[in-house]
Amino acid sequence: MPICFDLDGTLGSFGGGYALLRQALGALWTREPAPEELRACRGSMDWEIVDELHRGRFGGPLAPDQFLAYEAECLLRFEAAFPAEPPAHTPFPGLLAGLHRLRDEGLPVALVSGNTPKVLAFKAARLGVAAAVPLHGSLPHLSRAEALLRALKGCPGPHLYLGDRPHDRDAARAAGLPFLAVGEGVPGGPFVSPDASAEDLVVAVRRELGG
Repeated sequence: MPICFDLDGTLGSFGGGYALLRQALGALWTREPAPEELRACRGSMDWEIVDELHRGRFGGPLAPDQFLAYEAECLLRFEAAFPAEPPAHTPFPGLLAGLHRLRDEGLPVALVSGNTPKVLAFKAARLGVAAAVPLHGSLPHLSRAEALLRALKGCPGPHLYLGDRPHDRDAARAAGLPFLAVGEGVPGGPFVSPDASAEDLVVAVRRELGG
C-alpha cells in the first residue's frame, strides 16, 4: 500500500524552481519563456510544461532527447542554487521524519513528483530522504496521475497521495486515490501542517487509510 508523497511544498521547499526552469530553457532555446507563458501551462509535470512551451514556440512536440537536454541544464542550476545545507532550501523535519517512520512501520512509501528524475533525486538527497525510497519523476508523455499509477503497480491498496497543490489532489482523484493535503492550499479536504510532527503525520495518514 504505497503512501505516495509529492516533494516540493510537501516535504520541503525549494523556492525559485520555476525561475531555474526558465533559465534552463533559455540556455537551450536562446530566450527564456516569459513568466506568463509558464503560468499558462496546464500540466504539472516538467514534461507536460516543457512540451507545451515547446509546441507554442516551435510549433511541434518536444522530443525525448530534448527533454534529457533540459533535465541536464536544470540539474546544473539546482546544484548551484541549493548547496547541501539550508537555508537555500527548507526541509519540513516533522513530515520527513514521519515519512521514514511510516516506512519503518512497514508501510511502503514513494515520492511522485513533477520534477525530472535527476532533479527529483537531487532534491530528495538534499532533504535527507532515504536512498531506498522509490522515486517517480516526470517522464515523456506521462501525466501525474499516470506517474501515480506506475508507483502503485503491482501493490495492493489502500493507497494515499500527499501533496500541497490542487493539481496534486486532481491527479489523486484521476488515479482513484484518496488525498491528504499538506498546508491549506487545497480547499475542502483534510490537511496536515508543514510544521506537523512525525506523530501528527502518522496519525493523519492512518486515519485516511481507515486504520
